[in-house]
Amino acid sequence: MAGGGRSVSALVENLRDRLQLVRLAARTIAGRRYWIVPLLPLLWVAFQIVRLLIRWRQEDYLAGDAQTILIGFPLTVLAVGLGVRIIAGEIDRRTLEIAYTVPRGTHRVWLAKLVAGLLLLVAAEALLAIATYVFATGFPPGALYGALQAAVFYMVLAMALAALFKSEATGALATVVVLSLNLPVQGAGLRVSPFWNTDNFASFDPSDVVAWTVQNRIGFALITVVIALLAFGRAERREKLLGG
Repeated sequence: MAGGGRSVSALVENLRDRLQLVRLAARTIAGRRYWIVPLLPLLWVAFQIVRLLIRWRQEDYLAGDAQTILIGFPLTVLAVGLGVRIIAGEIDRRTLEIAYTVPRGTHRVWLAKLVAGLLLLVAAEALLAIATYVFATGFPPGALYGALQAAVFYMVLAMALAALFKSEATGALATVVVLSLNLPVQGAGLRVSPFWNTDNFASFDPSDVVAWTVQNRIGFALITVVIALLAFGRAERREKLLGG
């Protein structure tokens, strides 16, 4: 019994240490008042509601607008801002050498920051979903996964590009270029897109849409993991990242 008690105590202590690490990682990528960050995307929804009230936009928002316009876009902008700071933030603050002293590899630092970024995105999406549902339009539950998929993909892409160029600003600019090429064609029903929205395929056979949706979700999950691994692999190359 004493041995079992010690194992439970060790498990609780380990969990507490991991949560503390994620909290510190959140402060690193989002600032000391990181709990404010999930509130920022609400400004976008407030702006869209004001547009309706003063008739800058004539049509009411529909369910199909929730995933991309009201939830997905502001969430992705936040994701890019968080992503560029995961690895390149250490370079810009000249603290990268410290990260390389972490036992069992620097990937523990990057993973903690990635998890912290994901939790901040989930919190922001929950607030966006409530605001969108109450003030703009209802939407199917699948829209939440679709919006989060795009945000996570662009967070990881921003992390990788910032690590590649060894700069937060350059990584953000490169990611914005990719995003600006993606968004205009999204409404045309682009099938290979992190912003996959079934509402864009309402005229197609439902069984085909379901199959395409599964392919898109699995495909971008794999792509996101591969990009993250490539970014971590580059970050582990100390000489490459510290070199001029």
